Amino acid sequence: MIFTTRFAPSPSGPLHLGHAYSAILAFNVAQKVGGRFLLRIDDLDQSRARAHWEQQIYDDLNWLGVTWSDPVHRQSEHKDYYDEGLERLRSQGLTYECRCNRRDIEAAASAPQEGVPKFGPDGRLYPGTCRDLRLPPSANTCTRLNMSLACTTALPAQFDETSTNLFGCHKLVAKDLISSVGDVVLERRNMAAAFHLAVVLDDTLSDVTHVIRGADLFDATKIHVLLQSLLNLKSPVYHHHRLIRDDTGKRLAKRDDARAISTFRNDGASPGDIRAMVGL
Repeated sequence: MIFTTRFAPSPSGPLHLGHAYSAILAFNVAQKVGGRFLLRIDDLDQSRARAHWEQQIYDDLNWLGVTWSDPVHRQSEHKDYYDEGLERLRSQGLTYECRCNRRDIEAAASAPQEGVPKFGPDGRLYPGTCRDLRLPPSANTCTRLNMSLACTTALPAQFDETSTNLFGCHKLVAKDLISSVGDVVLERRNMAAAFHLAVVLDDTLSDVTHVIRGADLFDATKIHVLLQSLLNLKSPVYHHHRLIRDDTGKRLAKRDDARAISTFRNDGASPGDIRAMVGL
């Protein structure tokens, strides 16, 4: 299989220095070994995706000298593929429908009997309110993974990590996944695949062999490897790189236009300047 990396931005705002670092790093690694670098547009959330932001992704990457193998993979065009993956999990009895909204989850998690509220890769941990209700799928429910059953079915599972601080083989531990990750969403209320399911299926569909992304997604990788095991898919090798932060140490966000690649371009910076700014 050809050494393949990818970059998967969402078209919901401008690319910033953190995106530049991740894209250039993945591109450089693929180039060095004669592999492929792919571009994927994470446009599942159509309420936030905008055509002009997608075009700016192409413009910014081209300006940086980052090129990709065609075609560009757009998640909004692969709903049937995600539906098929979700049905495979449903057929194993590993999912359930949930009608709780964010307010319901906050109220349940903050109740005195729940103890100190906990957070995981997706924010507030879901307290399992709907787990045993056997609700039918509908426009008013989302689909969640029953983490306890999933761990019983899939473990032991593990993944290889190549970053300096996390290097080695990381084994998934059931009690950690249950207590610190919980029953994650696989399909949202609008019947669109959620991030965790989509990214796993996308990487398989595109034959991605090495996933290079920020350290903030390390905990999410445990979810992805678990899903890969449940779906009998091969796990890529992972590399979680350092994050690019602002002067106060805060992780960059798309709303931070001051550090958008386009802002630096308009101010006269060169692609080499951007590489220097992010330590490449």
